[in-house]
Amino acid sequence: MVFGGMAVVAAGMLTVSAVLAAETSAAKPTLGPTVKTFKGDKCVEDTDYMRRNHMKVILHQRDETMHRGIRTQKHSLKNCVDCHADPKTNSVLGKDGFCESCHVYASVNIDCFTCHTAAPEKNGQPPKAAGPAGLMEKMRTSAVTGTANGNQP
Repeated sequence: MVFGGMAVVAAGMLTVSAVLAAETSAAKPTLGPTVKTFKGDKCVEDTDYMRRNHMKVILHQRDETMHRGIRTQKHSLKNCVDCHADPKTNSVLGKDGFCESCHVYASVNIDCFTCHTAAPEKNGQPPKAAGPAGLMEKMRTSAVTGTANGNQP
């Protein structure tokens, strides 16, 4: 009788061990956001480099374009959006959007899309103009007051 009880306990322990082993061998969720690329087979730079330096790259591109008049496609924000926008939402923003998912995770505000569009071109046609309601008023205010971005001096 004792032997039969021990066999039942041993069988139960083997079952629990098998279930735990199956659960631990399954794919574990990773920390951080899930990042997806929808076009192309690789980014313009190494993934680890872009994770650490994308803002420096974007700002350098901005300076080259706006201050020196040099336009290149490789590091342009438009190029990023064209590859990383979700075809379902047609945007890099939103809960699972390429840009927003990482920035929410890192608690960093995105202000790029106050002026720039978060949607890629479709069939060679640019998306509708970007900018939240009130952006034109903010720009008008900054022009009248002489302050950048409508901020008070």
